Amino acid sequence: MSIYLCGATVQAPPHIGHIRSGVNFDVLRRWLTHLGYDVWLCRNVTDIDDKIIRVAAEEGVPWFVVAERNYRHFTWAYDALGCLPPTVEPRATGHIPEMIELMARLIDKGHAYAAGGDVYFDVRSYADRYGELSNQKLENMRPAADTDTDTHKRDPRDFALWKAAKPGEPTWRTPWGPGRPGWHLECSAMATKYLGSTFDIHGGGVDLLFPHHENEQAQSRAAGDGFARYWLHNGLLTLGGEKMSKSLGNSLLVSEMLKVVRAVELRYYLVSAHYRSPIEYSEEALQEAATAYRRIEGFVTRAAEIVHDVDKDVPLPQAFVDAMNNDIGTPQAIAAIHESVREGNAALAQGNKDRVARILAETEKMLDILGLNPRSEQWRSAGDDTGLRDTVDALVSVVLEQRQAARARKDYATADAIRDQLAAAGIVVEDTPQGTRWELAR
Repeated sequence: MSIYLCGATVQAPPHIGHIRSGVNFDVLRRWLTHLGYDVWLCRNVTDIDDKIIRVAAEEGVPWFVVAERNYRHFTWAYDALGCLPPTVEPRATGHIPEMIELMARLIDKGHAYAAGGDVYFDVRSYADRYGELSNQKLENMRPAADTDTDTHKRDPRDFALWKAAKPGEPTWRTPWGPGRPGWHLECSAMATKYLGSTFDIHGGGVDLLFPHHENEQAQSRAAGDGFARYWLHNGLLTLGGEKMSKSLGNSLLVSEMLKVVRAVELRYYLVSAHYRSPIEYSEEALQEAATAYRRIEGFVTRAAEIVHDVDKDVPLPQAFVDAMNNDIGTPQAIAAIHESVREGNAALAQGNKDRVARILAETEKMLDILGLNPRSEQWRSAGDDTGLRDTVDALVSVVLEQRQAARARKDYATADAIRDQLAAAGIVVEDTPQGTRWELAR
């Protein structure tokens, strides 16, 4: 199973709107892997672009400094939110030969032309199919605003495959003159290099549907490639009804969001909506998601304290399977998880260890598929330092023994005072049928 995902254009650090796409397609990949597919995920990096060049000029640094710095920010953010590494992560600037070859094929077939050092795709040469992905007609389309002027274009709607060199900009040599690639050309060249002339799924944000994905499909199929069999587009994350973007100044950087909630809670927030649905960001909704995740986490933690061997082969609940098979229906899948948690908490209260073991196993299996299992290596390593945790555990255990002794002699005032002192120190004490347990306050 092959997936191409339009990745980062690295002109700035990522906000949560950027990372939503990575999280959504990480869930898709995990589900397909669970179904038995050998998944190849190619997620590109656009490391040369008008915006990158502009930022570099404003800062007075080379373009590659801006690109590399922000590439690292994106890598950190993907890792922080639990996205599995892509099978391959090509950069646009490393694939100029493949772009030159694709342009040559298009020119030979009469679908592209060179003019004034630029190379353009001739949309009228492909008029019967151009617009089929975005369900538009050529006569209703606006001019392609990807060059400073339309001087060299046969039709204002022709889009740039290659842009002629400008003073101070990076350039690469081609048979049609020095310059740099157009955005659309980059993705077609990288997708076909790593996934073949025809591959299974092409993904990205719905804002890329036109013109980016429309142009990718047009140039690739005009050249003779089958390109993507299926297209999946995730919805946007908005703030005040507007698309989250740097230009609007309403960005919520991942690095800042992780000062508000834990990374796993932010992932839960992004996964809980259907991938095609828009998300209207609010702090209240984020905190509600964090609280909901903690209910799941609380059950898993309590159950794991009495269940030491989890059955990895337990079947998934049918409601979860049906939800995921229905266009990756994560809202319904999460509802199935919460239903299992409710049943699990009831089993804990009843002291039914066998039932707790079964429910814990199925809950963790569902959480693994969504990348949300609090006991996975990803989230355990993101938690407290192990050595510090052990030290705190030893100290708290001594205090809890004192509290238990007070309760045994029916000195409830002292027992309550000890609990309150721990609470003031950020340690929550809970008395359960299985004994007293503690955790750090959120």
